Parts: sequence; C-alpha cells; structure tokens
Amino acid sequence: MLTTYQFQTAARILAGENTLLQLTDHLAAIHPHIQRALILTQPALQEMGYTSSIEQQLTDKGILFDVCTSILPEPTEQNIEETFAAFSEHKYELLIGLGGGSVLDATKILSVLMTNDKRIKDMLGTNLVEHPGIPTVLIPTTSGTGSEVTPNAIVTIPDQELKIGIVSSYLLPQLVILDPVLTLGLPKPITAATGMDAFTHSIESFISNKANYFSDMFALESIRLISASIIEAYENGASISAREKMLLGSTYGGMALTAAGTAAVHALAYPLGGKYGIPHGVANSMLLPHVMEFNMDHCVERLTLVAEPMGIETAGLSPEDAALRVIERIREWTAKLNIPQDLKEYGVQEKDLKALAQSASEVTRLLNNNPKVLSLEDIEQIYRKLLDV
Repeated sequence: MLTTYQFQTAARILAGENTLLQLTDHLAAIHPHIQRALILTQPALQEMGYTSSIEQQLTDKGILFDVCTSILPEPTEQNIEETFAAFSEHKYELLIGLGGGSVLDATKILSVLMTNDKRIKDMLGTNLVEHPGIPTVLIPTTSGTGSEVTPNAIVTIPDQELKIGIVSSYLLPQLVILDPVLTLGLPKPITAATGMDAFTHSIESFISNKANYFSDMFALESIRLISASIIEAYENGASISAREKMLLGSTYGGMALTAAGTAAVHALAYPLGGKYGIPHGVANSMLLPHVMEFNMDHCVERLTLVAEPMGIETAGLSPEDAALRVIERIREWTAKLNIPQDLKEYGVQEKDLKALAQSASEVTRLLNNNPKVLSLEDIEQIYRKLLDV
C-alpha cells in the first residue's frame, strides 16, 4: 500500500430520488451569471423525456441553451472534435452532460477543448491539459463508469485501435447529480455490463499497486453495494432501491479508481474496444475472472478481504480458498447476467491474439499498477481463455 497518496473529486455531489429537479438551485454556486448552456445527451434519452426537466429549469431561470445529441457510444477522437467544431462558436458558461460514460467523458473533453488551444491528441495522457475547462454538471444515467467523479476521460483512437485516457484534475465537474430515477429504464444488457464495469473499477483499485486508505474505503463500500444489488437490478429493473445502490456503488467505484487507478483488466479491455468495438463493460466482465485468477498468488490476502463485502462466508476457509470463492462468485454473476464469454462472437480469431497482446502491453500506465507483472505471453494466454470456451 502506498505511504503517500491523495484524493480529489467533484466539487459537489447531489444524490437521491428526483434530485434532477433541483439542478438550477445549485447553478449560482458554479457561475453567478450563466447566460447560455450546452446540454449533451443521446437521442434515446431525449426521446424518453430525460432532457425536458433540464430544459424547463433553464428556461425558468432565463438561461438560453442548446442540445447536442451527436455523441456516439464509445466516442472517437473525430466524433468529439466534430462536435466541438459544431458548437465552439457559442459562448457557453456551462456544459451539462446527461447520459452514460460516453456522454460524460465527451462532456469533460469538450469542456477543456473550449479553453485550451490543443487538439485531443495533444492532451492524451496525464496532466497535459493546461487550463481549466468550462464548468460542467455531470448526470449519469447508467451505473457503470463512475466518470462523473473521476479526472479521467476515455476516447477511442481508431488509428491505434485503442481507447486512451486524458487524465487531469481540470476534468472534474463542479456538480454531480445522482438520481436513481434516471436509471430505471436501463435495458438488462446495459444494466449487466455497466454494473460489472463498476465492480471491476472497485476490485481492481483494491488490489492495485496504488491502493491506499482512501481508495480502500470507497472500493469496499462500492463492492458491498454492488454485490447486494446487481442481480436484483438486472432481474427487477424497476427496483428503485437496487438502482440507487448500483448508482452509489458506481460512483464510489469511480472515487476508488480516482485514488488508486485500475490495472490489467482495463489494459487488456482497451484493445478489445478499440479494434473490435466490444463495449467497455462487456470487455471488463469477460476478462475480470481470468485476470484475477492470474493475479491471485500476488494478492490473495486482498482478495480474501473482498469476500465479506461480497456476501461470501469465509469461516474455516484458507485465504486461497476464500480468494477462489471470490473469483467463482464473479463467474456466477457473469453467467446470471448473460454477459458474453466468447471473443469469437465479436470476430476475434486465434491469429489476432498476438496483435491484441502487443496493443495491451503498450497500456503501461495500467499494467504498471497491476500487482503481478504480465509478459506478452501471459496477456496472450488470458485472451486465449476467451476463445477456448
């Protein structure tokens, strides 16, 4: 565990049922004279009426607004820069992101594009954003990425067939609204994939080389909340109790990774998304039990500590057996959640594994945070387990 560590997150978090209705009550603390705002969302959310409350509240306050629905799932560098070009002529005092991780990440990136004379490619990496962005309000409608509370934004770079992050404290929002009502309409596959994505953030942060007292607190509570609610949220999507636990679990997972970072699961997931378009949460879910199994001999005590918040009885078990129970519970979840386990479904073939392993090996920021070193052969073997099913 690190002996020196830090934590920073969103300036303000508003949580609870129907808190979206309180949005404009908090805008004065962000900017005293907001004249124009940009709402970023996706067409389906607009059609479901999720933006209407925001639009009405802004109208009642005399704030002009535009609505952008051009952000793609798993947005590319080109998609975000084209969106920037379409809206950059306006002078916005506020950006409001309403959606899943793709929308939230894009909102954060657009915020700093508007104040930094740089393109996205010049900001990829850590601390390469020079100036604060336009103030942002982030409102997640999925329980997965935790993007609303992290200094990270992920973008797909097709030329490199990778997803790459921009990491900067300037990406942190001024306000986060966690309203579980907005997640009630999530389809089962999205509930499953995003929920397991959030769980991956927490367990990877807990076993990572940068784990610390801050990240442990958020990670363990995230694991507890998600473990108690992910199956119920999947099977009974109308359960506001389960949805709220999942949303808080996702946010706590984002806080955990902010303090400690993710590791090899994410490193191996990025090429799968960048080259084959596998949704990020699905890729993480597929890889998680295999990477944890690989890591086990280097983090068995940490995995044992995860068992209790997952609801696993460990009395009389050796640390090794308790850790194996954790991995087995993850496998049980992915089966119940009907998450794909075969890379062949996405067009991956045996001949592709070496190139995938090479791409993953270049995500050194995350691999260096893994408790066990992975060779190219190790990475290839983990991918192969998702072909031999």
